[in-house]
Amino acid sequence: MMKNVEHFGDLTPRMNQFREKVLNELPYIDATRAILCTEAYKENMHQPAVMKRALMLKNILEKMPIYIEDETLIVGNQASSNCDAPIFPEYTLEFVMNELDLFEKRDGDVFYITEETKQQLRDIAPFWENNNLRAKGGALLPDEVSVYMETGFFGMEGKLNSGDAHLAVDYQKMLQIGLVGYEERAKKLKADLDLCVPENIDKYQFYKAVIITIQAVKTFAERFSLLAKEKAETADGSRKEELLEISRICAKVPYHPAETFHEAIQSTWFIQLILQIESNGHSLSYGRFDQFMYPYLRHDLDEGIITEDQAVELLTNLWIKTLTINKVRSQAHTFSSAGSPMYQNVTIGGQTPDKKDAVNLLSFLVLRSIAQTRLPQPNLTVRYHRHLSKEFLDEAIEVMKLGTGMPAFNSDEVIIPSFIEKGVKEEDAYNYSAIGCVETAVPGKWGYRCTGMSYMNFPRILLIAMNNGVDMTSGKRFVKGCGYFKDMTSYQQLKDAVDQAMRELTRMSVIVENAIDLALERDVPDILCSTLTEDCLGRGKTIKEGGAVYDFISGLQVGIANMADSLAAIKKLVFEEKKITPQQLWDAILDDYTSPANQKIQNMLINDAPKYGNDNDYVDQLVVDVYNTYIDEMKKYPNTRYGRGPIGGMRYAGTSSISANVGQGYGTMATPDGRKARTPLAEGCSPAHSCDKNGPTAVFKSVSKLPTHEITGGVLLNQKVTPTMLSTEENKQKLEMIIRTFFNRLDGYHVQYNVVSRDTLIDAQKHPEKHKDLIVRVAGYSAFFNVLSKATQDDIIGRTEQTL
Repeated sequence: MMKNVEHFGDLTPRMNQFREKVLNELPYIDATRAILCTEAYKENMHQPAVMKRALMLKNILEKMPIYIEDETLIVGNQASSNCDAPIFPEYTLEFVMNELDLFEKRDGDVFYITEETKQQLRDIAPFWENNNLRAKGGALLPDEVSVYMETGFFGMEGKLNSGDAHLAVDYQKMLQIGLVGYEERAKKLKADLDLCVPENIDKYQFYKAVIITIQAVKTFAERFSLLAKEKAETADGSRKEELLEISRICAKVPYHPAETFHEAIQSTWFIQLILQIESNGHSLSYGRFDQFMYPYLRHDLDEGIITEDQAVELLTNLWIKTLTINKVRSQAHTFSSAGSPMYQNVTIGGQTPDKKDAVNLLSFLVLRSIAQTRLPQPNLTVRYHRHLSKEFLDEAIEVMKLGTGMPAFNSDEVIIPSFIEKGVKEEDAYNYSAIGCVETAVPGKWGYRCTGMSYMNFPRILLIAMNNGVDMTSGKRFVKGCGYFKDMTSYQQLKDAVDQAMRELTRMSVIVENAIDLALERDVPDILCSTLTEDCLGRGKTIKEGGAVYDFISGLQVGIANMADSLAAIKKLVFEEKKITPQQLWDAILDDYTSPANQKIQNMLINDAPKYGNDNDYVDQLVVDVYNTYIDEMKKYPNTRYGRGPIGGMRYAGTSSISANVGQGYGTMATPDGRKARTPLAEGCSPAHSCDKNGPTAVFKSVSKLPTHEITGGVLLNQKVTPTMLSTEENKQKLEMIIRTFFNRLDGYHVQYNVVSRDTLIDAQKHPEKHKDLIVRVAGYSAFFNVLSKATQDDIIGRTEQTL
């Protein structure tokens, strides 16, 4: 069943059985959390928001059903069954109620729902009408941005329906001091408050909420301790011993510090899990897992408590449990998050704060365990630096050859200096981790959300600029116009129009982001997440109020390559060579390149103009110029935490557009690069399909010309090679050399590989039953191919297969 079994070994029989059981679970909608949340909110409507949230989590953790699977050594569940998706009504019930009868009929991201669950949700729905984040956030939005919300231009569907996440908490400190350490600090800070100072009234409530939340987590763990003890009474042999050990561990962690590797794994899982019961934000990541977990492994190995094989089994157990976390999104939101991803990222490798190679034994064991489980979760990121050992890079590429799209590589050579330039302390910059897809942050010190705010659809903005400020898709005016393209006589006129539209729409995106951020801050503060993020306790503030040490955010820019190719086609074919008149091009766009005459124009646009991704300065510089306009405007506007405590409080750019290229493409008319209406845009900063003709090195060179140091939110580059290409040692070494060149000499930020053939993907589309385990890299994350919509599958099939 497993390629490279001889290299990485296979799962233990029980972990293999556990994996198969989880994969065979049908994902159902689960109303339990929604019912318990509603119960708590009704009882505590008079309470401050932080108290309401703490009491809500307490009610859920005390009453939700729990279970222990027969195969597992790690316990804790998010919903009534593995892979079920809980409902978070305090964020929204609107799309849930609208789609009750549609979840099972989706093209992709299918969920199942019973009639009983439907009725349970109908029963609580009246309470939440105009009484949740979506309603209150919508009411907070100024009238000036209503046109963008009505048309979905900024892609805010997911932000109005859910929490933030997009961070990693301080797992290292949590394991060292336990929640009891945070509780003792909160109690002291609460006792020391001078309540005559007005702002300390809010701090008092926050500390009170922290103490309630920590006790709720302790109770949750103790419930599992009792359940394990009960199950042990009827168990035999080694399973009885395992259940008693689980009982002992759950009575201890996460409230008390962890001392063994098993305790540290269980403690980490409890927190990872509960953070995603508290809030339905995604991209909640593990951080630098091999760094904070290694001391426990080393201790146990030295003391003879555990073997390497036993440690790997615990790791595979953790990854299977990680896959059980699920989230239901609205149909509209699935277009930008295809495959039900949770983006829980594990980071390994990189450097220590004293600039030494951080790779250790656990780094290798994580690779081995990820290879054995072959799952789309968690995301795996390797931090690359120029002194990364060949041995470790070899092993990472062996994992890549398995075809799961992992690991992704992020570069210390770009990210660390970029952080330091923005005010991050050097020690913290060296401790960054990947968050979600390719975005990066310092675990336990970074606020919400490091990336993923509004989408900026570059090709659609170009069309708006060409149409005197009116959006072609909706027919609504988006910006003050600078004339019609058909009347323009120079490329400079078009560039001026694009710059004006880009700046005005950037300002509008800031307004939308700020309004939704304020709604999240006021209505759904996250208490446990704030507790485990420095220095929320010290400041007496939640993350959204400015409690984090650092706070930088970014939106996501979509269709970079389409913008580049469109501008190059216009500049060269219309204004320089005059092969096409402005009127002809405009008519062809409106016609969607349908008529024979306009198909000829389309062929010219595709074949006679230079394309991004081929190391051609002519086209590459055009998109850099436009990108710099966006960056220049965006940097003018701080976020809602600016001046409230955190270092930074600013915005930067990011191209980690997940699968939004498909959804955003659906809302974009034909573009001047020859792309037809409603088809996917290019994803991340990758070239458009089949436009990169000069091989992977040329792609790397084009990408490296982007203002990478300003795109701190992530420069997402997907590449695809066939398994045959990596079947020889010679080609494997070529790939390593190319990766090192990209990072060492070209200032590359990120790269990841799909190792799968086009023929396999096509066959999987026709015969999904034969490819149940096929995993592909969608964007900054992986997913099972079969759960994706056909449009997303087609987008992946169409990507260029590189040769080495």
